[in-house]
Amino acid sequence: MRTRPAGIGNVNADWMGLLPSKLSAMPLKYLAVPGSHDSFTFWVDVHAPVGPDQKTYVKYLVTMFSVLAKKFMVKWSMTQNLTFREQLDAGIRYFDLRVSSKPGEAGNEIYFIHGLFGHKVRDGLLEINSFLCRHKKEVVFLDFNHYYAMDSEHHVYLIEMLQEVFGSKLCSDCAVENITLNYLWEKKYQVIVFYHHPSAQGIPVMWPGNKIPAPWANTTEPNKLIQFLETTLKERKKQGSFHVTQAILTPTVNTVAKGLVWGLRDYLVERNLPIIMSWVQTQRPGVDGVNIITSDFVELTDFANIVIKLNNLLLSESEHKAR
Repeated sequence: MRTRPAGIGNVNADWMGLLPSKLSAMPLKYLAVPGSHDSFTFWVDVHAPVGPDQKTYVKYLVTMFSVLAKKFMVKWSMTQNLTFREQLDAGIRYFDLRVSSKPGEAGNEIYFIHGLFGHKVRDGLLEINSFLCRHKKEVVFLDFNHYYAMDSEHHVYLIEMLQEVFGSKLCSDCAVENITLNYLWEKKYQVIVFYHHPSAQGIPVMWPGNKIPAPWANTTEPNKLIQFLETTLKERKKQGSFHVTQAILTPTVNTVAKGLVWGLRDYLVERNLPIIMSWVQTQRPGVDGVNIITSDFVELTDFANIVIKLNNLLLSESEHKAR
C-alpha cells in the first residue's frame, strides 16, 4: 500500500462545503478551483505496451534507448504523485483525464493513458465516488478530453460506466451561469462530466467540451507561459463556459534529451514552480478572472490552498461594494 506523502492531509477535504454563503451563491465559473494536470499519472504500468498516445519525444526515447526507454518514460510521463483520494483530500476538484483502450485486448476496458497505461478508469471513478459519498457538499469536474484507440463501443462502455458509478450525482448540462454550489447542493449533484467527443451528444449528463476551454501554452519557458495565461484570461468568454488556466510547462524533445535522467519533476517543474506560483498568487477570481487553475505535482507547493484562498478576494470585493 502506498504511504501518504509527508505533509499531505485532508485539510481541504470539505473546502467547498465550508465556503461562506456569499460564495456558494455565486456561479462556479467565478470561483477559483484547484485542479491537476494529467491527474491520473501517479501510477503507470511499465509492463504494459507503450500507449497509442505516444508523442514525438516518447518515440524518440523508445528508438534511442530501447529496453531502458520505459524507465525514462516513467520519469517524463508522471505529472502527479498523489492518488485521486489524496488529491481530493488536498482540495483538488478538477481532473484532467485522458483515456484509451489497450489495442489487442479483448473487451472494451478503458485505461488512463499518458505515454504509458495507468489504472483502469473504473477504479479511478470508484475512488472518486467513494470520496464524494463521504463529503456530500464537494463537487468535482471530470474533463475527459483525449481518447485513443476507442471506437463507438468503447465510448458507449465509458459513458455507461460514468452513469453507473455516479448515478444521480451527475449534473445535467445547462447554462453555466446557473451552476452555483447552492444549486448543486439542492439537486444533490456532485459531478460535472465534460466529454469531448460526438458520442456523448444528446446525453444530458455529458457536458460538451466547448463549455470548458483550456488554452495550452505549449512552452518550456515560465515567462512565455505567464504571458500566454494573461492573454487568454483577457480573451475569456463572458458567457457560457468555465475556464481552465493551465499553469504548466510542456517539455520538448530537446528538453527530454537534456534532462533525461532527471525527469519532468526534477528538470522542468521544480525549478520553475516559484515563478509560476508567484503569478498564481497575484490572480483574482470573478468576472474576467481565473476560474479553474491546474498544476503538475500539486503537492510540491501549497498549490490547492493558494488557489482556494483566492476566493477570499471575492468576499472583500462584495464588502467594499456594500459600503
